[in-house]
Amino acid sequence: MKWRGRRRSTNVLDQRGQGASRGGGFGRSRAGGMGRHFQIPRGRGGKVSFSGILIMIALFAIAYYLNGDGSGGSGGGFTTSGPSQNLTAEQKAAQDEMAEFTAVVLADTEDVWNPLLPEAFGQEYREPKLVLFTGGVDSGCGFASSAVGPFYCPAGERIYLDLDFFSELLNRFNVEGDFAPAYVIAHEVGHHVQTVLGISAQVREAKSEVGKVAGNKLSVMQELQADCFAGVWANRADGISQILEPGDIQEAMNAAEAIGDDTLQRQAGRNVVPDSFTHGTSAQRQRWFMKGYQTGDPLQCDTYSARTL
Repeated sequence: MKWRGRRRSTNVLDQRGQGASRGGGFGRSRAGGMGRHFQIPRGRGGKVSFSGILIMIALFAIAYYLNGDGSGGSGGGFTTSGPSQNLTAEQKAAQDEMAEFTAVVLADTEDVWNPLLPEAFGQEYREPKLVLFTGGVDSGCGFASSAVGPFYCPAGERIYLDLDFFSELLNRFNVEGDFAPAYVIAHEVGHHVQTVLGISAQVREAKSEVGKVAGNKLSVMQELQADCFAGVWANRADGISQILEPGDIQEAMNAAEAIGDDTLQRQAGRNVVPDSFTHGTSAQRQRWFMKGYQTGDPLQCDTYSARTL
């Protein structure tokens, strides 16, 4: 990815080394609000309705009571093994470089979503803050350790990221390249887009009305939409600033494959339990990222009324 020497966002808050008071993933939008009809603004004050969602909720609720709670393992996004301690000068320089990289990627998301949200949805974009932390952080959604991986909190509209996570991409998940972490950041910004549009609030309310299996299905839809929004960002950012280099999209696809719920459950030595998925399979995550990237159109990211995920 071409990122050196480019504009850095002023919305990065560097809290590395400051510590936090106590103990709460890539891809997970923590706590957030949700409305029943899955409507988001579109055009000049019109509405787009995610048709069929109430029917789906009813069907999922029926399936929940017929099939049980789907226990047997929980899906999730990236998690990390914990922060590194006592950084050498070389390690600190490498982390500072990744902090600069993060600020450039966040700037790219601002350049994309500031004009695109009004164009596609008739909704002004609010730029999120991105907080860099070490070990653990107190957020508007409660305390979180670095082990949960990057996450977005609607309270305060902030993304939280421990830079050690980028080392985990390579060392634990064998995901190489700089575009993989860019995809991760763009995914978390995708959750912020959902918050601005009111989608997150609708999903949360709908989940409160159904059982665990149906709620997990809604979580999968929400996460796959964030993947699709990340793909839209890649398309639009390249159109604006020509950021992509050969192999970048494959790096994002490798990351999406590495953190599919089915892949993570197999790697943990557990049985694959689809009812427990909260983020989607590797194939689903790849497919929705590519749909966003190939179309560059956020209106194509309606996972809630898609016939198949």
